[in-house]
Amino acid sequence: MKKPFHRKKGASQPQATVSEMTALLSDTYRRHKWRLAAGFTALLLVDFLQLIVPRIIKFTVDGLSGGTIEKSELLKAGGLIILIAALVVILRFTWRYLIIGFSRLLERDLRNRIFSHILKMDGPFFEKRTTGDLMAHCSNDLSAVQMACGMGMVAAVDALVMLLAAIGFMIAIHPFLTFLALLPMPFLAISTRILSARLHKHFSVVQAQFSLLTEFSRSTLVSIGLIKSYTMENFQTSQFDDLGRQYVKANLRVAAIQGLISPIATLVGNAGMLMVLFWGGKFVIEGQITMGDFVAFIIYLYMLIWPVMAIGWVANLVQRGITSLNRIHQLVTTSALLPDPATGPARDDSNRGFQLKNLSFSYPSANHPALSSITLDFTPGIYGITGRTGSGKSTLCKLLTRLYPVENGQLFFAGHDVNQYPLSQIRSRIGYVSQEPVLYSDTVAENISLGRPDASQDEIENAARNAAVHQDILSLGNGYQTLIGERGIKLSGGQKQRLALARALLCDREVLLIDDGLSAVDVETEQEVFAGLKHSFKHKVVIIISNRTKLLSMTDRIIVFRDGRIENIGTHKQLLGENQLYRSMYDKQVRNRADRESTAS
Repeated sequence: MKKPFHRKKGASQPQATVSEMTALLSDTYRRHKWRLAAGFTALLLVDFLQLIVPRIIKFTVDGLSGGTIEKSELLKAGGLIILIAALVVILRFTWRYLIIGFSRLLERDLRNRIFSHILKMDGPFFEKRTTGDLMAHCSNDLSAVQMACGMGMVAAVDALVMLLAAIGFMIAIHPFLTFLALLPMPFLAISTRILSARLHKHFSVVQAQFSLLTEFSRSTLVSIGLIKSYTMENFQTSQFDDLGRQYVKANLRVAAIQGLISPIATLVGNAGMLMVLFWGGKFVIEGQITMGDFVAFIIYLYMLIWPVMAIGWVANLVQRGITSLNRIHQLVTTSALLPDPATGPARDDSNRGFQLKNLSFSYPSANHPALSSITLDFTPGIYGITGRTGSGKSTLCKLLTRLYPVENGQLFFAGHDVNQYPLSQIRSRIGYVSQEPVLYSDTVAENISLGRPDASQDEIENAARNAAVHQDILSLGNGYQTLIGERGIKLSGGQKQRLALARALLCDREVLLIDDGLSAVDVETEQEVFAGLKHSFKHKVVIIISNRTKLLSMTDRIIVFRDGRIENIGTHKQLLGENQLYRSMYDKQVRNRADRESTAS
């Protein structure tokens, strides 16, 4: 099992500029500009109405102090305040629905872009990124961006408008008193700037730790059977606890900074209030301002405390959003190494198969080439490929299915260099059965028809017959409508492989690659499967990677790989006489088969 792995010190992703990151969001903003305009109009109207209330209270208090206000005027003032409150409720609902709703639409668009980009990426991309990291981008990072572009954006605009308007009204009442009330504000600006920079740094660590925790959880759940069989539950729990502690520790660092921002903002606001109470009371006594002015000034100052406090909250949301948006930007701007031209050569059904001309390939992190100077022609027929582990068999499959890039002039499909084809054009003509069948928690029929969702029931059953799995399916509880569970947990290894083979047969493509996809099938069923292959892929290319000589003996030609090179090519009979590796494999398997038969008898 994977042990917890830690971020290397000094290793960091390059930071994108703000303009580069916001380019990810610009299209969604453009498409919903009228929604945002209506939402912010409602928000500004709410702020305007809130600023009117202190003016109404000022005139009412002054009237009461001077004994010049009538009872009817008091009722009118009270009714006006109630009407304003009702309008504020309606407008506040409006801006929340429009702007917060927009942030959810933006989250959806960004999630779709991430998902679409991941699906287009090649093998080298998935070597560098874990599943947990990709899941973290689609969960924690997206949530942080959504909050920044929703409540963060609202709070920023609301705070700015209220700040400027409240200060304007306060200056109109008494400029010097306003100066005293705002005197502590620079301290807040400086402390917020310092804390925000530290917040960005620590939140990056939080997101990285979340990726590690998610990947560890995923790998543990996927291999739960293996963990139980080796009684590794306690060990895995300990490892998970260690990662969890690191995640909590990173979050506590963030919480410590967040815990400072709001108290500092509150302290600044209360310090200003203290100034106003002392000097404002003095000005009222001296007659420089009226009691109504004093009450209105205090109300405006209270209104000012929210924007001041919001500075810290918005800074927190923005820093989280920028950090996550930078991570998402790094993901979606990663380019695939595989060329994918928009158009390719015209289809020529008379020329099928692959041609390899001195094909060589090395994995990015490898010290030695996985394939060296391979020259082969895969014309219509059935080919077997065998060799020791690590000899390059599966690597060849990955190149043929266009998962890794190759140099120009080394790999040809239907007579043209593969780099001239759009990836989808080649892949749509190849059926592939991998070493480990990929099945979904759905019905048998849905799993078989994955590549052809419009296939009829008769076509699905015919593909299952050719894969020698039809009778197995009928023996299940609900036949083709049986739910097979996560990763086909209800099926045996051989049934999974034959189900995956049926899926490839149903697609009926020009080339079929079976990368050790029949290893769990017994010998008798293997012969049925091979008969189905010959029937379904007549005049097409079938490449079977296997170390089972019984299966290889039925192919037209066998290719033996050794250390990334071709050691021998020939029929079963020829290789028994010419190739020592193949002959030793055959002898060992014959002896094992004889031993099993003698034991059974």
